[in-house]
Parts: sequence; C-alpha cells; structure tokens
Amino acid sequence: MDWYATCSYELERKRRFHATARARLRKLAAELGLPAGSFDLRSNQGGIAVSGEVILHHEKVYVHVSQPATRANTGILIRTCRGRRDYTGGANHFTPLSLLDDIPALAERVLAVTGDLARTVQAA
Repeated sequence: MDWYATCSYELERKRRFHATARARLRKLAAELGLPAGSFDLRSNQGGIAVSGEVILHHEKVYVHVSQPATRANTGILIRTCRGRRDYTGGANHFTPLSLLDDIPALAERVLAVTGDLARTVQAA
C-alpha cells in the first residue's frame, strides 16, 4: 500500500486506504494484546478532497490514521485517553504512515506513549 499516494479526488484509492488502514489497526490491537470488545475501530471517509480518518479507540489509547493536508510525514497520531468517550486525551504524538507496514514497530511507539498500556491489558 502506498500510504502517501493522495486519496483526494481518488475514490477507489480512498476505499483501499480505509480498508487497509482498518486491517492494520486490527493487527495493531492484536499486537498490543487488546481483547476483543475493549476498543472501537471507526472510519470516517470525510469529503472528496481529503483522505478521511481511521481510528482505533481503546480505554487507554487513541490511534488516528489520515493523510495530513500539509503532506507532512505525520499521518499517525497516538495519544493517551481516559475511556472511549475521551476524544481529546493526552498530548499528541505523531509518527509516519509507513509504520502501518511495520506493526511491531508501531506497537512499540504506542507503548512508548502509553507507558502502562501493556500492564493494564495484562491485568484485565
């Protein structure tokens, strides 16, 4: 998947972007050991001029995937949160979209942001 090929005005590319990002976020949830039902996986296609967003929202972490309009290499946002109704959470941490092709490395980034996520999941 070419994460950097623009989805703007490219409906088929946007469909693939969302489908592939959802699949990769499911793999991320598995890599992090998140039990089924402990997270939401959402997709918002947005308007024709944007990529939209795909979101993994767990009780302790929020991961947001999109193509930044600035073309910066910051397409994955990771932040802590306090439940699945917390949409603002902790500080924003950005990482490249290319990490969707390296789920173990992306999981390491998530754990670097959340710190206690692994212990929280194991205790559940």
